Amino acid sequence: MAPMYTAVATSVGREGRSYSDDGILDLTLARPKALGGDGAGTNPEQLFAAGYSACFASALQLVAKRMKLDADEAAVTAEVGLNSREGGGFSLSVVLRVELPEHLHNDSGRELVEATHQVCPYSHATQGNIPVELVVE
Repeated sequence: MAPMYTAVATSVGREGRSYSDDGILDLTLARPKALGGDGAGTNPEQLFAAGYSACFASALQLVAKRMKLDADEAAVTAEVGLNSREGGGFSLSVVLRVELPEHLHNDSGRELVEATHQVCPYSHATQGNIPVELVVE
């Protein structure tokens, strides 16, 4: 299957620079203060959180339209944790906090979020690889 779109970015470690081939993205990378760095730039976990939350929010709008629901005021916050693995190495975990409009604080809203988790490409990529917790607010 041919991709509909391919993003291309190059990075030089956690403390360096990350940039896209079209020049739109050009970021300083820095180790977060919580990991002993100076926190003077973004980090891979923040970038993953931004991508996942944006993708999930977009998929939520698509699924809401299919379900004939108004979710225009919805927002998604992704919390990406960097975890130590037993025996060495690291792993990720994600909490997706989906803030729904008041009229969707019911079973329909929960069904919308669960259905979105089945559509979002980031959710597909993480499935079976890292734990993702869905929190509906």
